Amino acid sequence: MNAPLYNTEILRLAASIPHHERLASPMGSSEKRSPICGSRVTVDVNLADGRVSEIGMMVRACALGQASSSLLAANAIGKTPVELVAARDQLTAWLAGEGALPDWPDLDIFTPALTVTARHPSIRLAFEAAADAAARAAA
Repeated sequence: MNAPLYNTEILRLAASIPHHERLASPMGSSEKRSPICGSRVTVDVNLADGRVSEIGMMVRACALGQASSSLLAANAIGKTPVELVAARDQLTAWLAGEGALPDWPDLDIFTPALTVTARHPSIRLAFEAAADAAARAAA
C-alpha cells in the first residue's frame, strides 16, 4: 500500500462533515470514544417510518475519524437501524481483514489504513455511534 494514510481525499472529507450540529431533541443519541487516540463522536438521529430522517453529529476526532464521520453523515439519511448495524459490522470486519469492502459509498479511501490497526477505532467511531443511536431511537 503506497497511498499515504492522510491523503487529499481524507483531508477534504475531514473538512466538510455534513450534519455537523447536534439535533435539538433526538429520538436516539450515542457517543463513542476511542481510548487509543481520544477521538470522540456523538451521533443523534430521528427516525420516520423506521428510517433515519435526521442526523446530527458532534465530531472531535482525528482526520480519519472526521472523514469517516463525513461519509457516514452524507449517506445515513434513509437508512434503517438494521442497515446501519450491517454497515458498522461490515466496516469492522473489513478493517480486521475478515470481510469484503463494505457496501457504503467511498469507504475504499481507508484502504491505506488497513495495516495501521491503531487507526481502526477512530475510523469505526461514527458507524458505531450511528448504529447505537438508531437502535435507541427504534426502541
